[in-house]
Amino acid sequence: MPPLTGIRVLDLTHVLAGPFCAMLLGDMGAEVLKIEEPTHGDVTRAWAPSHHGWSTYFLGLNRSKKSVTLDLKSSEGAAALRSLIGESDVLLENLRPGSLARIGFGYEDAATLNPRLVYCSITGYGQTGPKKDFPGYDAVIQGECGLMDVTGFPEGPPTRAGVAITDYLAGLYAMSGILLALRHRDQTGEGQHVDIALLDAMTSALSLPALVHLNTGTTLSREGNRHHTLTPYETLEVADGLAVVAVASPGLWTRFCAAIEAGDLERDPRFATNTERMTNREVLLDELNRRVGSWTRDTLIGRLRAHGVPCGEVRSIEEALAEPQLEARQMVLDIPQAEQGRFRTLGNPIKLSKTPAVTDGPPPALGQHTEQVLGGLGPKR
Repeated sequence: MPPLTGIRVLDLTHVLAGPFCAMLLGDMGAEVLKIEEPTHGDVTRAWAPSHHGWSTYFLGLNRSKKSVTLDLKSSEGAAALRSLIGESDVLLENLRPGSLARIGFGYEDAATLNPRLVYCSITGYGQTGPKKDFPGYDAVIQGECGLMDVTGFPEGPPTRAGVAITDYLAGLYAMSGILLALRHRDQTGEGQHVDIALLDAMTSALSLPALVHLNTGTTLSREGNRHHTLTPYETLEVADGLAVVAVASPGLWTRFCAAIEAGDLERDPRFATNTERMTNREVLLDELNRRVGSWTRDTLIGRLRAHGVPCGEVRSIEEALAEPQLEARQMVLDIPQAEQGRFRTLGNPIKLSKTPAVTDGPPPALGQHTEQVLGGLGPKR
């Protein structure tokens, strides 16, 4: 039995961070009711590109859920949501700050209806502070938190990461916060408000540049594919593309040199320690590229792996998704979908030995479960 069986989640989220969190909870057995407005539902249902009329974006973030359409501005819709709140364990929302409170469904309102409710809000800037009422999207947060300042090449401008990393981090923190609050409720019988901000989530991942600045006053610059404090910990250009290596300890440096038959580099006092290698990085990388530049990726990676040196290819998305390791880990899945047979999506990365995720529940059509859920208001499942 999945670990969250018996937990009902009201998912009042859209786009990415909230739907991602709710999907993970649903994969783990929670009954997730995706509450959508009746006309268009989650805005991502209309986002291109599509697969047999379904947005691929929506398909990738909304399995393991039921869709219930409610017009929360109507008396009937508001009454239905109040009833659902009274019978649910979690309410998850990432709407514009204050929008639910204005229609009577803020945290204090919901807690009055159900003191055991765990109410999780995901916003750009959180529930406190001078920017608490500002909307926040991934691109904006990447710029404001400093991530863009350390992403890209030194000679280029600040660069956004290629995926909406702030949303995924916030979704993961939201899931953790919800589970912690449920554990607290198990002990005390009391629900609480879980306050997750995209800005907080992304800032927490900037520990290296942030701690260097906070404690030394130094601001780290963009390094492209290089590391701020380690070398060789970067990409090497070979005859048929790029390989990435991660030499992060003295032992790995010894093995790296053995793998490429460069004992002279290991003995060279300019490269004896990581500190010396960083001081002489340009000389070292020129020498490494000269020695391995005519090799193929397979040759270099084969030698490095034979000596236990962390390394890999720099791949396209197409190449990456064809990786047999992902298939072995059930990270690329075929999910049944009645109208188009099957669609392909990404799996759940949380692997539990006793109670694994269940990921075969297809994303719902808009309002697919409204009658079923509202007609059965009463004890959960």
